[in-house]
Amino acid sequence: MRQYVQVPTVEQEKTYDYNSAFEPRPCMCLGVCCCCAALRPRYKRLVDNIFPEDPKDGLVKADMEKLTFYAVSAPEKLDRIGAYLAERLSRDVVRHRYGYVLIAMEALDQLLMACHSQSIKPFVESFLHMVAKLLESGEPKLQVLGTNSFVKFANIEEDTPSYHRRYDFFVSRFSAMCHSCDHDPEIQTEIRIAGIRGIQGVVRKTVNDELRATIWEPQHMDKIVPSLLFNMHKIEDIDSRIGPPSSPTGGEKEENPALLAENCFRELLGRATYGNMNNAVRPVFAHLDHHRLWDPNEFAVSCFKIIMYSIQAQYSHHVIQEILGHLDVRKRDSPRVRAGIIQVLLEAVAIAAKGSIGPTVLEVFNTLLKHLRISVDFELGDRRSSAGSATFSTSSKESDERIVQNAIIQTIGFFGSNLPDYQRSEIMMFIMGKVPVLGMTSQSLDTSHLGDLGTRRIQIMLLRSLLMVTSGYKATTITNALPPPFLDPLLSPSLMEDSELRQLVLEILHNLIDRHDNRAKLRGIRIIPDVSDLKIKRDKISRQDVSFMKKHGQQLYRHIYLGCKEEDNVQKNFELLFTSLALTTIELANEEVVIDLIRLAIALQDIAIINEDNLPMFNRCGVMALVAAYLNFLSQMIAVPAFCQHVSKVIETRSLEASYFLPETIFKDKCNLPKSLEKHEKDLFFLTNKIAESLGGSGYSVERLSVPYVPQVTDEDRLSRRKSIVDTVSIQVDILPGNNTEDKIDNTEEITFEALKKAIDNNGLEEQEKEKRRLVIEKFQKAPFEEIAAQCETKANLLHDRLAQILELTIRPPPSPSGTMTITAGHAHYQSVPVYEMKFPDLF
Repeated sequence: MRQYVQVPTVEQEKTYDYNSAFEPRPCMCLGVCCCCAALRPRYKRLVDNIFPEDPKDGLVKADMEKLTFYAVSAPEKLDRIGAYLAERLSRDVVRHRYGYVLIAMEALDQLLMACHSQSIKPFVESFLHMVAKLLESGEPKLQVLGTNSFVKFANIEEDTPSYHRRYDFFVSRFSAMCHSCDHDPEIQTEIRIAGIRGIQGVVRKTVNDELRATIWEPQHMDKIVPSLLFNMHKIEDIDSRIGPPSSPTGGEKEENPALLAENCFRELLGRATYGNMNNAVRPVFAHLDHHRLWDPNEFAVSCFKIIMYSIQAQYSHHVIQEILGHLDVRKRDSPRVRAGIIQVLLEAVAIAAKGSIGPTVLEVFNTLLKHLRISVDFELGDRRSSAGSATFSTSSKESDERIVQNAIIQTIGFFGSNLPDYQRSEIMMFIMGKVPVLGMTSQSLDTSHLGDLGTRRIQIMLLRSLLMVTSGYKATTITNALPPPFLDPLLSPSLMEDSELRQLVLEILHNLIDRHDNRAKLRGIRIIPDVSDLKIKRDKISRQDVSFMKKHGQQLYRHIYLGCKEEDNVQKNFELLFTSLALTTIELANEEVVIDLIRLAIALQDIAIINEDNLPMFNRCGVMALVAAYLNFLSQMIAVPAFCQHVSKVIETRSLEASYFLPETIFKDKCNLPKSLEKHEKDLFFLTNKIAESLGGSGYSVERLSVPYVPQVTDEDRLSRRKSIVDTVSIQVDILPGNNTEDKIDNTEEITFEALKKAIDNNGLEEQEKEKRRLVIEKFQKAPFEEIAAQCETKANLLHDRLAQILELTIRPPPSPSGTMTITAGHAHYQSVPVYEMKFPDLF
C-alpha cells in the first residue's frame, strides 16, 4: 500500500504561494497555472478576482461582495487580506499601474467601512502602510487618493483605543503637502487641499482617541499650525475670517485652501484643553515672527480673533498670557513690531473681557505699564542721542514710539472700560498708584533716570489711560467712585505746573462725578439763558454723598481754587473748571454745599481783583468770566428769584460796560483786554452782602458767607513747585460797600505828639484787645469747622517745624570726659576731652 505523508498547512501555503510578478493576471486558464490557482488560499483568490483584466472596467462588484462577505464571516483573515492587498498595491505603484492602484484602494475603503470591529486592528496597519506608500509617491493623483482614503478612515469610530499606533509620518507628510509649490496652479491647489484635509483627519482621529495627547506635542503642533497659517495667509478677503466661526458651503470649503485651512484651524483650537492650549498658540507667534507679519499686522489680528472666538472662554487668559510673554521677548524690536503686538493684545482683550479672564487682569496692566515706561525711555534716548542733529530717521523713530504709547493707552483704556465695576475700581487704584508724583516715590514705575521730561510723559500717559478706564463708570455713591486712597493721589497732579496734566485730572473727575450723563450738556463755558432747556437729570442727594462732601468737600474746593490761579491756563482749563463746579452742584450740592460754592466763587473773584499772584490780564478776565458763568448756572439751579435778579443785573452791566468779563467775549480769538481792573465800578462785581440778603430771605443759612474762603493746607503744598499757600492767602478781602478798591487810603501817617499819646493810652489797647476777642468769637461761631481746622493745622505745622529745628540744634550727644573711641588698623584709640573745655548747661 502507498504511504502518504501529511504536509503542514503553513508549508503548503508557502509552497503554493503565487507571485503575480510573473503574470499580469493570476487566474488565466493556462494548464498548470490553472491548477496552481485552484490550490492557492481562498482569500487570495477572492482578492485576485476583484481585479478585472482591463483596469478601465473598474472594480468587479460581484467579486467584491464575495470578498466582503468572506471578510465579515472570517474576521481573522482580515490581516492577511490587508497584507496581500498591500503587496499588490506596492507592486502596482512601482510599475505605474495606477488603474489597479485605484481599484485596490477602493477595495480597501469598502472593507474598512464594512468591517469596523475589534478585529480591524491588524487590517488598519496594512491600510496605513498602503496610504503611506501613496503619499510617498511623487504622483499628485496618488497623493490625493491616499489622502481621501485616510480621511475616510479618520471618520471611523473604533471600539478600543490603539496604544501602539502613531501618526508622526502622516503629520509630517500632510504638512509638507500644505506647502506644495507645484508649477501648475491647479495641481498646487489640489495638493494643498489634500494636505489640509489630511491634517484635519489626523486631528479628528487623534482627538477621539484616548491617546489624543500625542497630537498636542510641540513637535506636531510646530508642523500643523504653521501649515494651516501658511494657507490662511493666501486668502484675499481678510474680513471673511473676522468674527465668530462662519458657515461656508461645502463647495467653497473644498475649492478654497485658505477657507478650508481656517475651518481646520478653528476645529483644532476648539478641541484644545487646558493642558495643551499653549502648545497650540506658540507656533502662531513663531510663524508671525518668521514671516514678519507684525507690521502690517492685519493677518496677525485676524488670526488671534479666530483663536479667541474658537477656544473655550475659560482658556482665554492663556492666550493673553502668551501675548504678554511674547511682548516681553520682543521688547527690543522696532516700535512698529511692538505696536503690532499690542494691537493684537487689544483685540484679544476686547473679546476676553466679555467673558472670564481669570487672574490676568493686573498682569495685563502691569506688563503694559512696564512697556509704556520702556517706550518713553527709548523715545527720550533717541532724542538725547540726536541732540543738535535733527534727522528724519530720528523724528520717525519718535513718531513710531508715539504709536506704541498710543496703542498701550488704548489697550489699557479699552480693557478697563469693559471690566465689571468692582474690578474697574481696583484697576483705577492700580493705575493711580503708578503715576509718579513730584517728591514722592512711585510704587513700581522707576522714572528717576528719565528726568523731568520723561516723568511728565509718563504722567500724561497714565492719566490718559485712567481717563479711558473711568469712561462710562457709574458708581452708586460718590464714595465708591472717589475713595480717599484714590482721591488724594488723583488731585496731586492738579497742583503741578502743567496745564495738560490739570486738564486730564479734571476730565477724570468729570467721569467719576457725572452719574447722569449731564457733562455733554454743560460742554463749553457760556452764560446759559435758561438752564431748564438743558433738561438736566439729577436725583436727591443721598446721605453717603452728604457725608462725602463733609469730609472731602474742602479738598475739591481747594484744588479748583488753586487751578484758577495757574498762569498757563488756557480756554480749555476754564471750561473744565466750569464743568467741575456745575457737576458738583448737580450731583453733590445741598444747602450747605451751595453756600460753600458761593464762597468759593467770591474767593475766585477776589483772585482776579486783588491779583496777589501777578496773573496775566487774560487769566484775570478768564476767572471773572468763569465766576459769572457759574453763578448764572447756580442761581437758576437753586431758583431763588432775588439771587437770580442780582446775578442777571451784574451780567447785564458787564455786557454793556465790561464785556471782557463774560466768557462769550474773553475767549474769542481777538479780544481787547483792559489795562487794569482797579477803576471798575462795584456794579460789575458779585457782592457778598447782596447775595446774603437774597438767600437769607429764602431760608438759607448765610452767616458763613461773611467769612472769606480759606483753602485747606496739606502736605502737597510742600511738594509742589509753587509758593506756600500760607503766603497766597494771607490777605482776604470782601467786596462790600466801603471796601471798594477805589477808596484806598495812604498808610503813611504823620507822627505827632497826639499820635504818641494815643499810642501809650491804655484804654485804646484794651479796646483793641476786646475787638480782637470779639472777632475770634464771631469767627468760631460762624466759620465752618473745616476752615477752623485748616487754620489750626497751619499753625500746628509751623510750630512743629520750629520745634524740629530747635531740637535738631540742641539735642546732641554730650561729650564724655573719657573721650570717644576710634578704631584704626584694628586697634582702639580713645580721644579724651579735658573737663575745662566741656560746655555744661546753665543749671548744672
